[in-house]
Amino acid sequence: MSVVSRFAPSPTGYLHVGGARTALYAWLVARAAGGKFVLRIEDTDRERSTQAAIDAIFEGMQWLGLTWDEEPIYQTRRFDRYKELIDQLLAEGKAYKCYCSHERLEKMREEQMAAGVKPRYDGKCRDQAEQEGQPYVIRFRNPQEGSVVFDDHIRGRIEIANKELDDLIIARTDGTPTYNFCVVVDDWDMGITHVVRGEDHINNTPRQINILQALGAPIPEYAHVSMILGDDGKKLSKRHGAVSVTEYRDNGYLPEAMINYLVRLGWSHGDQEIFSRDELIQIFKLSDINKAASAFNTEKLNWLNQHYMKTLPAEQVAAELAWHFARIGVATEDGPALVEVVKLQADRVKTLKEMAEISRYFYEPVTEFEEQAAKKHLRPVAKDALQDVRDRFAALSNWSAETIHQAIQDTCAALDIGMGKVGMPLRVAATGGGNSPSLDVTLALIPRHTVVERIDLALEFIAAREGNQ
Repeated sequence: MSVVSRFAPSPTGYLHVGGARTALYAWLVARAAGGKFVLRIEDTDRERSTQAAIDAIFEGMQWLGLTWDEEPIYQTRRFDRYKELIDQLLAEGKAYKCYCSHERLEKMREEQMAAGVKPRYDGKCRDQAEQEGQPYVIRFRNPQEGSVVFDDHIRGRIEIANKELDDLIIARTDGTPTYNFCVVVDDWDMGITHVVRGEDHINNTPRQINILQALGAPIPEYAHVSMILGDDGKKLSKRHGAVSVTEYRDNGYLPEAMINYLVRLGWSHGDQEIFSRDELIQIFKLSDINKAASAFNTEKLNWLNQHYMKTLPAEQVAAELAWHFARIGVATEDGPALVEVVKLQADRVKTLKEMAEISRYFYEPVTEFEEQAAKKHLRPVAKDALQDVRDRFAALSNWSAETIHQAIQDTCAALDIGMGKVGMPLRVAATGGGNSPSLDVTLALIPRHTVVERIDLALEFIAAREGNQ
């Protein structure tokens, strides 16, 4: 059997982290078996579905590298097919027209709830004659005997008695098909063999299996994944921070880190924590998914992100970093290669967004200094050290980490002062702040004349400060 899995989001909002994990599991099912992965847009809710949401789903999936193998399917373009099969079920007596008013159904529901009975349609119109000219919905004639049994890859054997299920509406009064019917037809027509989705769909599964059987369609295999919780044990939502996949991209996470993190939210392979995409394809099994809910842990994601920033090819990380620089309006054409910035900064930050922010001084003029750093280090006592090292830098013909380091040491020796008395004022002068990687390799990435100009600016700052005292 050739495996075909699918991801079927409703385009009523962004691609949620939970949806992205479901998509990842479905994608891995197909890739691990050398099968096909299909994307289906369930856009029958026309009031809430938007093109912006569709675009956000595509964008999030593409950023994560969860590529699909054929053109996306849109449910709104398949209404003729749904109508054809609804008419077929009506003709075969497997569906019927229900003329019950909304008021009758509401009253019946209230009475059932008051009596402590599970609300369900009572089948009043199941065997009634047609009523010409009256509005109606179409209901599926659910079997009344026996039960639906399926083996869930995650939850094991599940059995639901048919008497627990009522006659589901499959077409509304205006003729539009309902969710559960569209899903069944789509899964059949698309040849879906494996349905991976959230646990909130478990109750839909027996209904859908009965409709598939009525249509004479094959039954796919099912896997229902648990929800993702926030750190506080409640369902993950905006109060826990970002929940949209593209928000994580915007906040500076690498797609490799997100994939590695998402797959481990409920799935495991021994004690291993780090997985490449190729490794996951080789070893992923649905049966290794835990049925318990998973808690989102931002610290763990940060740890993974930093791991990938440090271990992925610097060129790959630099390509992502370029996007973040562009986002904050910093042009990087005139300055050090981004690959060198990645090598220098990767172990100092948790995200690419942070890396871009703390690396501005490589590409933008330093026109002012951080207040606290300047107050502490750009004082009159630092003037001689800055002037001496400035003159040594200006005289260098070879600008490298080694010559820079030597010049700083020579200043320390000439003035008989410790490295900190030169290094910290120089760091503030050259970068605008009190934090940077090792000074010699940092300054080596900035043109010599620029460093000299920045030291001059710092000396002017100190002189002005002296004049105001």
